[in-house]
Amino acid sequence: MRDLAYLKLLSREYPSVKTASSEIINLTAIQGLPKGTEYFFSDIHGEYEAFIHLLRSASGVIREKIRDTFGHIIPEEEQVELANLIYYPERALSRYEAAGELTDDWKRITIYRLVQICRVVSSKYTRSKVRKKMPPEFAYIIDELLHVDYRDSNKDVYYSEILHSMIDIDVADKFIVALCELIQNLTIDSLHIIGDIFDRGPRADIIMNELMNFHDVDIQWGNHDISWMGAATGNPACICNVVRIAISYNSFDVLEDGYGINLRPLSMFAARIYQNDECKIFMPKILDENLYDAVDPGLAAKMHKAIAVIQFKVEGQIIKRHPEYGMEDRLLLEQIDYEKGTVRIGRTEYPLRDSYFPTIDPKNPYELTREEEDLLHVLTFSFLHSEVLHSHVRFLYSHGSLYRKYNSNLLYHGCIPMEEDGSFSEYAVDGHSYSGKALMDYLEKEIHRAYFLPEGSREKENASDLMWYLWSGAKSPVFGKDKMATFEHYFIEEKSVGKETLNPYYRLSLEEECCDRILEEFGLPRNGSHIINGHVPVKIKDGEKPVKAGGKLYIIDGGLSKAYQKTTGIAGYTLIYNSNHLALAEHKPFDPNRENTPKVHITETLTARMRVADTDLGREMAERIQDLKELVAAYRGGVLKEKN
Repeated sequence: MRDLAYLKLLSREYPSVKTASSEIINLTAIQGLPKGTEYFFSDIHGEYEAFIHLLRSASGVIREKIRDTFGHIIPEEEQVELANLIYYPERALSRYEAAGELTDDWKRITIYRLVQICRVVSSKYTRSKVRKKMPPEFAYIIDELLHVDYRDSNKDVYYSEILHSMIDIDVADKFIVALCELIQNLTIDSLHIIGDIFDRGPRADIIMNELMNFHDVDIQWGNHDISWMGAATGNPACICNVVRIAISYNSFDVLEDGYGINLRPLSMFAARIYQNDECKIFMPKILDENLYDAVDPGLAAKMHKAIAVIQFKVEGQIIKRHPEYGMEDRLLLEQIDYEKGTVRIGRTEYPLRDSYFPTIDPKNPYELTREEEDLLHVLTFSFLHSEVLHSHVRFLYSHGSLYRKYNSNLLYHGCIPMEEDGSFSEYAVDGHSYSGKALMDYLEKEIHRAYFLPEGSREKENASDLMWYLWSGAKSPVFGKDKMATFEHYFIEEKSVGKETLNPYYRLSLEEECCDRILEEFGLPRNGSHIINGHVPVKIKDGEKPVKAGGKLYIIDGGLSKAYQKTTGIAGYTLIYNSNHLALAEHKPFDPNRENTPKVHITETLTARMRVADTDLGREMAERIQDLKELVAAYRGGVLKEKN
C-alpha cells in the first residue's frame, strides 16, 4: 500500500470506487489511442507571418488531409480554397462576401466538407478530448455532426434542420470559423520551439502572443531568447545587444510598438553626437518595412552606431568584473590607436573602417559619458517596466528550459559544449566544475536566479551578467562558438579576422558514436532516440542535409528568417512526429499572395504504430492507473471510507 496520506489526497478527486474505477477505464482506453502529433520549430527569428501560416496550416498537413479526403471528388482549385478557408476563415469569408459568393448553398457544402476534415483530424482523440477543444456555444452541434451516420435515413431530417437553422438565424459564418479553428487546434497536439524566437525579423512579440494562446507548447531557449530574457533582468549589455540588433534589421516596430521601449532619447543623442558622421557601415538591413515607427535610414545608422559603442563599453565592464569568463580577448576598445585609426588584434594591427569615436576616452575607453549613462538608464527603465515584455518573459520561464527530454528525443537549441577530443567542456565557477548535463542544469538554475532573485543583490547581478555570457561566451551551450566577433564585423575589412569558429560539437556530433554518448549523458537510450536542435542553418543549396549521424541528429534551422534564406536556399523546416513516422516539412519563402504548402518528406518510419502508452504521457498515465488501483483497494479494504 502506498503512502496513506497521498491516497487521502487522491480520494478528494476520486471519492468512491465508482469514480476511481471510471478513471482507470478512461485512462486505459486513452493509452490505446495513437500518440498525438508533435511539431518542432526552430529559429523563428521574429518572422511572425510565416510562422503563423505554418502554425495554422500545420506545415502542410491540413492540405494533405484535404487531398486524402477530397482529392478524388473536388478539383485542385477548390481544395486550395478550402485549405485557405481553414487557415484564415475570417479573411476568406470576407472575400467571398465581397464577391457575392457567400450563398446558402455554399455554406451547406462548406460545412459538410469542414465536418469531414474535422472527423479525420479528430479520429485519434477521445470524444471528450475533442469536445473540450470545441467552442462552448457550438459544442453540442459540432459533436452531433461529427458523429453523423449518413446511412441512417431516420436522422436525415434532423441533421438537415441543424444546418437550415444555423443559416436561418445567421450563425453559419461563425460556425464555419469555429470548425476551421477546431481543425487547426486538433492537427497539432503539442508544439516544441527549439529556440530563437527573437531578433532579425519584424515582430517577435506577435509570435509570443500566438504561443501564449497555444494549448500545449514548450520552448528550449536559444541565444537570442536568452539575450532578451537578460535584457528583462536589466542587464545593460543584453539591453544594448537587443536594441542594436533590432535597429540593425530596421525592426523598430517590435521595440516601440510591441514592447513600448522609449527610443527617442537614443535618437536625439545619436543625431547630435553623430550629426556630421554618415555612419555608412551602420546602415540598417531593410528586410521589412516598419508599419508604425518608420525611421529614416540615416538616423537609424546613427542610432545603430551610438548603441554599438555603448554596448562595447558595458561589455568591457562585465568582462573585467568576471575574469572567470576568460574573455579578455574581447577587450578591443583598449587595443585601438585612436590617433592612427587602427586596432591591434593578436599580433596584427588592422586599419579601422570607421575611426570616429567622440564619446570614447582613450585613457579609460570603457567609461560611459554622463549622457550615455542617462541614456542607458532610460532604456533600462523601459525594459524593466514593459508589462508586455515581462508577460512574455515569464511565459518563457514557465514554459521553457535549456533542454528537454520528451518521448525519447533530446531537445536543445545550440550544442553540448565539447573539446576536440570529444570530452564535454568544463565550466569552472566558485571552485566547482560543470560539464555535459550538469552544466546545463547549473546554467538553467542561474538563468532563473537572474530574473527571480530580489533586486539589488550581488547574486542577481552575477546571474544577470551570466545571461550576457550565455549570449556570447565560448562555453555557452546556446551560442556554440569561440567568440562573438561583432566588433570585427563592423570595423575590420578583412573578413577572416571576424571568423567565428563553431564548437567541436558541430563536427563531432555528425558521428553516431558522439550522439550516443550525448544521449547516454542525459539518460536516454541509444536506440530509438534522437537529438533535435537548431541554431546553425542547414545550407540545402550547398548539398547539406538536416538529418545527420545516421538519423540520430536533426538540425531544423533551415532559414525561416529572411536574413538567412539566400544562404540556405529554403525557408526553414518543421519536424513532424506522429504515430507512424518522423517527417520534415521543407518551407518555401513566405508569400501571402501565393500557395505556400511545404514539401513533406518522411525521414523515419516507425516499426509499429506508436500508442499513447508508448509515450512519456502514457507512462505517467500508467503510474496514475496504479495509484487509482491502490485507491480502489483502500476503499474495498476499509482503509479509506468512500464519500457519496
